[in-house]
Amino acid sequence: MLPTLLPRRLASPSQLPRQLRQFSTTRPASHLRIGFVPEHFSTPLIFAKHNFSLDCTLLPFPSGTGHMVTSLQSGELDLAIGLTEGWVSGICTAQSTHRSPNFHLIGTYVQSPLRWAISTGASRSITSSDLQGKKVGVSRIGSGSYVMSYVLAHQNGWLDPNSSHPPFPVEVLQTFSRLREAVNEETADFFLWEYFTSKRYYDSGEIKHIGDIYSPWPSWMIVAADAMLWPHGRHHGARVLTEEVEGALEKINRGIQYFRENGEEAVRYISTKLDYTEEDARAWLPTVEFAEDVRGVRREDVVEAMRILGQAGVLEEKRYTEDVGNVVALFKE
Repeated sequence: MLPTLLPRRLASPSQLPRQLRQFSTTRPASHLRIGFVPEHFSTPLIFAKHNFSLDCTLLPFPSGTGHMVTSLQSGELDLAIGLTEGWVSGICTAQSTHRSPNFHLIGTYVQSPLRWAISTGASRSITSSDLQGKKVGVSRIGSGSYVMSYVLAHQNGWLDPNSSHPPFPVEVLQTFSRLREAVNEETADFFLWEYFTSKRYYDSGEIKHIGDIYSPWPSWMIVAADAMLWPHGRHHGARVLTEEVEGALEKINRGIQYFRENGEEAVRYISTKLDYTEEDARAWLPTVEFAEDVRGVRREDVVEAMRILGQAGVLEEKRYTEDVGNVVALFKE
């Protein structure tokens, strides 16, 4: 696994600028709508909600980050926790077509990289070296499973720099269960999904593990809808964090600390409420490093993600590698 990077701390909330917000009539004041992926990484968020009174509606997105991008752009979410590559790709893709992405990065949730497992059908003879030209199953265009297929092709030298097409034929399948069905029914040849989420299906013999790829950046980040950053519109005043967003980030910090101090409770939650065995939950715990302070994003982490995604053909490399300020709303000091 790639080495992880320790985050720098931000100024305390009392040092950050505050501004009152004109609340939408679509939700109660101070009651945030937070999107998340209902996997093991969400455990500290659940602890923040139930143990520290995080005032929010938690909205699960089992199909992943790409679906949350769409919901943020349509104004259905205020905050969301998802995969770094999906957020960066979604923001930059919108900007490349002169559209507002409607959200920006404000925090780092998981500092360690993600282990993406490469899976195929249980009885298929495909290996990781056979994937060039094979059809990849993805949850959505722009999702982590889609973006990382470009990184996989880049690392293996399979990208055609003269082609505008994806490195693999793509089958959009929405959900993890449909991805598993597709590789067995041969409507897709392989897919990428987080290792421990996939593992119980390796153990049951439903699908086959043929390789891994690691995201070369901190794996999970937090975004806020622009309405939470420019309370009176982007052309009316400086960008700020509202008090409700600051409070939510602080309670997520407390949820992470509780997670660290209560490993047995975390294992119990993951193995009884989510789709993991107790053995796998215990094996996952030492592999993940949550941020010490979720507030803010390291500039160099996003620059590196943009650089690699540019090289892999996901982004227009020359245009965006120096434009990180349009992706991140809050940097770590």
